[in-house]
Amino acid sequence: MKEEEKKALNAFQDNGGEEAVDMSRQLKIGIIGTGWIAGSHMESYLHMPDAQVVAGADLVPGKAAAFFEKFGMKDVRTYPDHKSMLDAEDLDAVSICTYNAAHAQCAIDALNKGVNVLLEKPMCVTLEEALAIREAEKNSGKVLSIGFQPRFDPNMKKIKEICESGVLGKIYYIQTGGGRRRGIPTPFGTSFIEKETGGIGALGDIGCYSLDMVLNAIGYPKPLTVTGYRSDFFGKNPKTYPFHPEYAEKFGVDDFAAAFIRLEGGIVLDFRIAWAMNLDTPGDTIIMGTEGGLRIPSTECWNGTVGGPMTLYHEVAGSQVETVIPVIEDDGPSLFDRKIRTFMNACKNGTKAPVPSEQILYNQAILDGIAKSAELGREIEIVIPQ
Repeated sequence: MKEEEKKALNAFQDNGGEEAVDMSRQLKIGIIGTGWIAGSHMESYLHMPDAQVVAGADLVPGKAAAFFEKFGMKDVRTYPDHKSMLDAEDLDAVSICTYNAAHAQCAIDALNKGVNVLLEKPMCVTLEEALAIREAEKNSGKVLSIGFQPRFDPNMKKIKEICESGVLGKIYYIQTGGGRRRGIPTPFGTSFIEKETGGIGALGDIGCYSLDMVLNAIGYPKPLTVTGYRSDFFGKNPKTYPFHPEYAEKFGVDDFAAAFIRLEGGIVLDFRIAWAMNLDTPGDTIIMGTEGGLRIPSTECWNGTVGGPMTLYHEVAGSQVETVIPVIEDDGPSLFDRKIRTFMNACKNGTKAPVPSEQILYNQAILDGIAKSAELGREIEIVIPQ
């Protein structure tokens, strides 16, 4: 690692605190699931001089060994499943990078072993799973952080600052979502699109990001009710997959979802998300308040930031005006590096998770509520046990 990179990493702050990062203590890391997203975790761990990736597990024979060899790490111990790795290794933390349906069990088992957990998004598939993860976290006393790296983008932070500043007044309506004209994620096989492995589709894959952008900005109010809709018109069409038309028969999740959600505080959330659609975007994100409104341009494909300068609509001395908020250019460490760094800091210092599960529990409750409402064809109450 270059000296300037080390200095940049040392400049990270501990989840908004004032203590500099302690680079003297090594953390022993294991990676559960060595598919596509695990590569991003591995690259970031390699940027951290205090991270020592010592083990990895994958259900596919030989996959973990090939993964680490690609990174020139032939001495990393590999295992055929996460349980055997947790039993054999003395780990400080794990990154869970499996398919969605395996998130809950892997996280619970790691926490029960006294290991800190960085859990990729979505948190899991159902609300019941999220509650079980939370229970294991509470019992363990360990750090559980959820993989929402867009939180560390300065433009996302600016949205939160605007909402918290009071310039919008009382926020009462939010429209959010996004998606891709064509973007069902099948370059690496069918784990994203099969019901048994993915569990939920666009709703969980990129919908959770869109929800987090606005819910985090307004303090994560509790969801109360939801009317949800899901469809799979593109996923079930063999024409969607020119080289693998057989994928249409395997498609068992959603490629589009929409919902109308009522939140505590009298806020209404109008949501839509797509892996595939006959539009370039289902619309910009809009946050409406009694004193002002904020428009956040959508992106072509959810990429963790904003699609262009934001616009604040408000009044000055009786005149209706617009204030353009330029995109904040960011030449610091990558969002993934920040996700990994802040997680490691929390593990070392015993401080609060950078993206705490008590917030993402509400995110997961909405995803679960949309799926259940869509199946029932009616509005349902979102019930989250204390």
